Amino acid sequence: MTYHHIDPQAAAVSAWDLSVRYSSSSPETRAVALDGVTFDIAPGEVLAVVGETGSGKSTLARAVALDIDRLDDSSPRISGGELSVFGTSVRGITRRQRSRVGLHVGYVRQEAGDRLQPRLTAGENVAEPIYARDRRFNQDDAGEAVATVIDAVRLPLTSMNKYPHELSKGQRQRVAIARAMILDPKLLVADDPTAGIDVTARRAILDIIVSLQRQRGFSALIVTADLAEVRRVSTKVAIMHRGVIVASGQLDEVLANAEHPYVKGLARSLERGTPTLSSGKD
Repeated sequence: MTYHHIDPQAAAVSAWDLSVRYSSSSPETRAVALDGVTFDIAPGEVLAVVGETGSGKSTLARAVALDIDRLDDSSPRISGGELSVFGTSVRGITRRQRSRVGLHVGYVRQEAGDRLQPRLTAGENVAEPIYARDRRFNQDDAGEAVATVIDAVRLPLTSMNKYPHELSKGQRQRVAIARAMILDPKLLVADDPTAGIDVTARRAILDIIVSLQRQRGFSALIVTADLAEVRRVSTKVAIMHRGVIVASGQLDEVLANAEHPYVKGLARSLERGTPTLSSGKD
């Protein structure tokens, strides 16, 4: 289920001096933004984005996942700089471009497991993107694709016939990951995929994403509020604070050469063994 409409040589993501704002009249909401962010994600590369609530990391995830510059008032808008995904500029992106490039982008939103359609089975939730693209897609082929990705996220095939309320939170999150992977994307955006999940299940969720990435070779942007989790998913990190990337590069080098006060604080917290930041929507 692969579609060749993108430039395979282009960076998966390229942002230069990117600024994003919300059109809300509320100062509190308007403060949730990006202010001159620059970074790249090469083909097959994984970038972990770390930051506390309000740092802009979820806004960044939305932008990279093309959930931006929509017509509705709640959508964030690019107000400065550039952002491209697979060589396509996201600023002022057309509906057709969003649809074309979006085929190659899997997006696991915050609390994605709780956003599943409650009246659809797990298998039907996973299959939705297939039929959204092609209503006439062969049902047997779709069923085989769903079974393959359900197995890849380490769920029993019997879970395909269960409804979301019959699954644990961790299992629902695996279904959400499977749904994001069903079209075999070249880029996965996962916004705090372990948020609200029992500590014992968090490692399994991250290990699934890492295993899928190694098998399939896609690029990824993974948001987390836990520095210890970063080591499980990537050596490359971008640390965000108040809408700005205050440090980026190889994790150990970033922490060893910390200059920004916030990054210094993170380095100390990791040494103390308390690497979890306050998580939540931003």
